[in-house]
Amino acid sequence: MNLGRLLIAAGLVLAALGVLVLLISRLNVPLGRLPGDIVWRGKNTTFYFPWVTCLVISILLTLILWIANRRM
Repeated sequence: MNLGRLLIAAGLVLAALGVLVLLISRLNVPLGRLPGDIVWRGKNTTFYFPWVTCLVISILLTLILWIANRRM
């Protein structure tokens, strides 16, 4: 019973994240293309690591969770 609820909650969270990503892309927010993100294009390969984007998202989530935890 608990596993089923966990899977439903995880599915809803993933769906919400998908909608959020679609909205962000329509608003032309350059997440994933920020200055400092690493892109290396070789002859036959491309390596892409958005470390600045990861840093920004991490800071935002940390602040949101910190504020939510203080109110509890």
